[in-house]
Amino acid sequence: MLLIVLLFLVSYLIGSIPTSVWVGKKFYGIDVREHGSGNAGATNTIRVLGLKAGLPVFIIDIIKGFLAASLAVFSNYHTVPIAYINLQLIFGFSALLGHIFPCFAGFRGGKGVATLLGVVIALTPVPALIAFVIFLVVLFIFKYVSVGSMVAAIFYPLIIFFLFPDSAISIKSASIVMALALIITHRKNIKRLIKNEEPKAKFLYKRK
Repeated sequence: MLLIVLLFLVSYLIGSIPTSVWVGKKFYGIDVREHGSGNAGATNTIRVLGLKAGLPVFIIDIIKGFLAASLAVFSNYHTVPIAYINLQLIFGFSALLGHIFPCFAGFRGGKGVATLLGVVIALTPVPALIAFVIFLVVLFIFKYVSVGSMVAAIFYPLIIFFLFPDSAISIKSASIVMALALIITHRKNIKRLIKNEEPKAKFLYKRK
């Protein structure tokens, strides 16, 4: 039990690595949370600092989620499929908490979309890839990162339920929770979309 608690804490610390904040301050002298949407995530980093800064942030944030979920391999449950999956979910959730409330950056983080992607890649690689492709297609068509993220989140549980019906019940339940959580964290984006004030992707790739 002590090992599980320690791994949970390690997962949180991994998630707490404020990639966008550190990159912005170290290489640009800018706290991205003070600009753009005020979000400490890859999208706002691209919006504020450009693709050169935002792409590494996006990749590292994905790795954070993947590594945290993969810590389950160090437990004593790696030979028990259901227990192992549940631990992946628990550690992934811990990393997500860390990203949203990072102890290394005053508990002011991002929405956790990239970190969540890393978690689902560790849990369900193929469904995660399909959802990511959907994100790219929607992004290409509508030019809104937020719309792509929300549509992909909505499709993820549908992919799990209809294309991979034999998935563990915990995976199915988590997929619904993840989709709802992502929609909720995009409340401000939804309001901006309704008001036609949401920045399109073409602006994200230009440094201001």
